Amino acid sequence: MKKIIIAIDGYSGCGKSTTAKAVAKGLQYTYLDSGAMYRAVTLYFLRNNTDLANSEEIINNLKDIKITFHFNEAKGIQEIFMNGENIEAEIRGMTVSSHVSEVSTVADVRTAMVDIQQRMGNDKGIVMDGRDIGTVVFPEAELKIFMTADTTIRAERRQKELLERGERISLDIVKENLESRDAIDSGRAVSPLKKALDAIEIDTSYLEFKDQVSKIIELAKERMN
Repeated sequence: MKKIIIAIDGYSGCGKSTTAKAVAKGLQYTYLDSGAMYRAVTLYFLRNNTDLANSEEIINNLKDIKITFHFNEAKGIQEIFMNGENIEAEIRGMTVSSHVSEVSTVADVRTAMVDIQQRMGNDKGIVMDGRDIGTVVFPEAELKIFMTADTTIRAERRQKELLERGERISLDIVKENLESRDAIDSGRAVSPLKKALDAIEIDTSYLEFKDQVSKIIELAKERMN
């Protein structure tokens, strides 16, 4: 079977990352978390008080960021590192979540990340999730998925994730954050969140996790022949 690229886009809280990881595992493909890359940049910018209106400062800071992914055998998961530091847990908190969409709108940031992502996909055999994977990063991907879900259900899922990490955030605040990110991501001038014309839409509101994973794997195998 030939190797392909699987692009999974959609709104935050639809289960993109967990689904993409499971699909990659099922196909023995490499999983690349584009959202984690933008979160890593956001964390670096927050730590260094980067002025998002200063293009020169942004470009210089981007040169200082090295992002890598490493598989944690003990946990059985892939984790992201920035300049040698494991930042997997820190980038998932509300502090980064509240700023990542703003950072993601910066053209210099998106240009740098897209370049890295495209180089990662040169050999194919990857699953990548994000917001512009099927439209900008890999417009020629053999399989494009666009995931959606009811906003309240997405907020409940995200709140559960935060609680599991020890962050107690009200459902209203989580929902407000998701709605704000949706608006920013969909309305930005550079690489906005939108469904590719040839993407297959999957609503995960009431879909069992195993069913959405098996559906994508089935679609992928059809394209591998």
